[in-house]
Amino acid sequence: MKFGVLVFPGSNCDRDVAWVTQGLLNQPTRMVWHQDTDLSDIDVVVIPGGFSYGDYLRCGAIARFSPIMRATVEHVNAGKLAIGICNGFQVLTEAGLLPGALVRNRDLHFICDRVPLTVTNTNTPWTQNYSPNETITLPIAHGEGCYYADADTLAELEDNNQVVFRYAGDNPNGSLNNIAGICNRQGTVLGMMPHPERASDPMLGNTDGIRLFEGLLKELAAV
Repeated sequence: MKFGVLVFPGSNCDRDVAWVTQGLLNQPTRMVWHQDTDLSDIDVVVIPGGFSYGDYLRCGAIARFSPIMRATVEHVNAGKLAIGICNGFQVLTEAGLLPGALVRNRDLHFICDRVPLTVTNTNTPWTQNYSPNETITLPIAHGEGCYYADADTLAELEDNNQVVFRYAGDNPNGSLNNIAGICNRQGTVLGMMPHPERASDPMLGNTDGIRLFEGLLKELAAV
């Protein structure tokens, strides 16, 4: 399996992801500059966290127009896998690859913390290494992580089991339905505000996040 980690001006979690995929899991990983247009050698696209283009317009709004995002849309339309983490989740919604939007946190403050999450859908390539309704802990670091969608979109997400992670206990940012992560109908595209790559190295004292990547390896090995 080969990972492609997208790099925009302002990305700051790209190397964190590469440390997990290449350093911990020993998988080929290519850092993909935002002006590139070729993802033909990539199995899994990762859109990392950070502040793409400084978030000067709206989080993810400028990155959505990068040449590499046109290639990412083609990658997804071909049935291949993609994940957006934090700012990457925002980019996925701006690009129309996932529904809804990420808006300012409820209290209008940047939040950097570790939060408990409930894994609400384990029938995806990303979450098969978790138990249904298991509680895990992952870090968050965002100012615009409040998930919003209209009532019809929320109902559709719930009816199709597209909510993958929910905040357990206190909702840190006001996300509707406590949503922390969603997938597309096929389960091939995952967007999540928490950072699994920051809870993967045992030296950090938490490995709840690496199970997401390990489940993905298991999925592709079975294909």
